[in-house]
Amino acid sequence: MSGCLYGVGVGPGDPELITMKAIKILGSVDLILAAASTKNEDSLALDIARPHLRDNARIIRLGFPMCRDAHTLQTAWVHNASLVLAELRKGHDAAFLTLGDPLLYSTFAYLLRTLRGLDPDLLACVIPGITSFQAAAAATETVLAEGAENLVILPGIREPAELLRNLAQADDAVILKAYTNFAAIREELRNFPLQTHCVFASRVGMKEELITRSLAEAPDNPTYLSLMLMTKRKPR
Repeated sequence: MSGCLYGVGVGPGDPELITMKAIKILGSVDLILAAASTKNEDSLALDIARPHLRDNARIIRLGFPMCRDAHTLQTAWVHNASLVLAELRKGHDAAFLTLGDPLLYSTFAYLLRTLRGLDPDLLACVIPGITSFQAAAAATETVLAEGAENLVILPGIREPAELLRNLAQADDAVILKAYTNFAAIREELRNFPLQTHCVFASRVGMKEELITRSLAEAPDNPTYLSLMLMTKRKPR
């Protein structure tokens, strides 16, 4: 009988923001799958999960290229999915670790889709996790949405002008992966026609945490784990 694949969200980075259900799953599976860049084997998600793993749990690092070339990415998805499927067919239960939530801008979503293509009957279960923007909102008492307001979640990899068009339609917004075009986004926001209140947050819940309500105080080249919270409502 094939094993089950768990997509486990381990939270935004603070090791105390991992759910009890995630801890239960991590302590029961045979195999831990940790995504890493093909350029290194670093995995913050694995560091967070490690205290909760079985002593005899195996760890496999799956390399994913940090690029946008469709062929290169598809080759990596199929290769890694094949490795995972082979382990599951041996009867091993496996947990794929992901920061934040497994279905929000996550490598797990691509892997699961590829696995479903290889085996439609695959056993899978998703364990949701606390996101970085929820942690940033909690740290700054920023209301993400209230009443009839909408909340828009955007990727920073979009062109700054397109982001501004999206923001113009939003009452409240989250920009994830804000590191990509941050300098250009910050410059565009200076000319934004509507008054917008902003929080910049980087590495929330970690010792290197940086949170500011002034974009002028944000670094010119922020880290990968950076985001922005934006609202047209004055902060309390």
